[in-house]
Amino acid sequence: MSWKEVVDEINARRARSYALGGEERIARHHAAGRQTIRERIAKLTDPGSFMEIGVQGGFYTSMSDDSFVLDGYVCGLAKIDGRDVMIGGEDFTVRGGSEASKKPHHIEQLAREFRIPLVLLHDGAGFNIGSLLENREVVLPAANNFFESIMELLATVPVVGAIMGSVAGGPAGRSMLSHWSCMVKHSSELFVAGPPVVKSGIGLSVSKHDLGGSHIHTRVSGAVDNEAENEDDCLAQVKRFLSYFPSNVWQAAPYQQPTDRPDRREEELLSIIPDNRRQGFNMRKLVRLVVDDGEFFEMTPFWGASLITGMARLNGHPVGILANNPLVRAGAFDANAAEKHVHFMELCDQFGIPLIYFVDVPGLMIGPKAEESGVIRKGMRALWMTTQLQVPLLNVNVRRCYGFGGAVTRRHGKTIGLAWPSAEFGGIPIQGGVDAAFRRLIETSPDPEAKRREIQDRLSRLLSPFPAAEAMGVEDIIDPRDTRPLLIRALEAVLPGMERYRGPRAKAGVRP
Repeated sequence: MSWKEVVDEINARRARSYALGGEERIARHHAAGRQTIRERIAKLTDPGSFMEIGVQGGFYTSMSDDSFVLDGYVCGLAKIDGRDVMIGGEDFTVRGGSEASKKPHHIEQLAREFRIPLVLLHDGAGFNIGSLLENREVVLPAANNFFESIMELLATVPVVGAIMGSVAGGPAGRSMLSHWSCMVKHSSELFVAGPPVVKSGIGLSVSKHDLGGSHIHTRVSGAVDNEAENEDDCLAQVKRFLSYFPSNVWQAAPYQQPTDRPDRREEELLSIIPDNRRQGFNMRKLVRLVVDDGEFFEMTPFWGASLITGMARLNGHPVGILANNPLVRAGAFDANAAEKHVHFMELCDQFGIPLIYFVDVPGLMIGPKAEESGVIRKGMRALWMTTQLQVPLLNVNVRRCYGFGGAVTRRHGKTIGLAWPSAEFGGIPIQGGVDAAFRRLIETSPDPEAKRREIQDRLSRLLSPFPAAEAMGVEDIIDPRDTRPLLIRALEAVLPGMERYRGPRAKAGVRP
């Protein structure tokens, strides 16, 4: 007996699946500057490593054999830079990428069982109301466990959400259940519901771009972390993100043989901080002068911009970088920066990645708008997160460290703190503190401005790094050029002890 006839049927079904929505729809998709899901997977993964799951998947819309509808969700097992991942996504050329599949839930379960990252390339419109007529089945949201498995994954493996096209409904929700997300500039949109539903629901006419383009979600809402120039850039950023993270919380972050000298001392660091406290400087440049080969993968660069966050390496070891940005709100913590702080610290702590904090913070943001945004509560939430850290926190005080904003950058007894000669510490910046505490003395002086400067000069001597070092508030005041070698020395001392922190994090209390 020969099974050739059945094998031929298998191959015919595969060919139908590989054709996706057909040549005409694929051509329109390409003309819009977008790729199909299989093209995206091929570019992102190692050649020949993709093992597709459910290639013949689909469903019947009636009892007729001719009513079979192809499942436009493509997924499977693959490798990215030699490491196994589960990967999947909708294809817009098949029913607009609408959901009618069990595949997303299935690969989430496999990622959990295999303990490997999950990469989702979204290009789908969510629930298709036409399926109500086809299947005569009502979906009850309250009884739907659609998202439970991916929520479980967030505790154990890296989950990436790339928004590649117009994404709404279920795929939009799933893309938010990720550790890091990225959108394509001028090409992808994200919304709870698209323009037709918005028009019907609230009577507002709005374009897809204005409703949920990348400029909205990477700069205004903060729902998405990064923006890519095009699809290839988005896929490259997915690779870069994963390169810093372990496959799961039970493993160490991937070490990379360094090409940069651990004892490198950058002369430029000696003069990067200006004498004028009110003058900003390029904190990103400072970070790049310290980390391996100047390579810094910034995350969420446009939202909460007074705080810089991202990934780098020190002598080959992945580290999470936080740095106050003196060029935005003078580096003060606003509500968005505080939320960004919490998420990034939680992410690195979850996957056992040590943190480096470059500090230049005048405190929490002040003023009516700051108070209306709940900055005090969100600032305390950031402080709460810092106290929950299990991973090492290495602290470099390059300039100001004041008030609650300064408090969120360090954990008492568990932070190794280094200070540059330009560092200063206190409960409130000198200028505001002097005006508040010595108002009557200044106002009654024959020369109020001279009296103000006199008091400020006296206080400045107390706020210098030397009293902080004498009181063991910092471990040492250092030559800025020694920052890289000293951080590497401290980091490599604490790494062996991190083994005891491997595994999922237990929930600790309730966030403020």
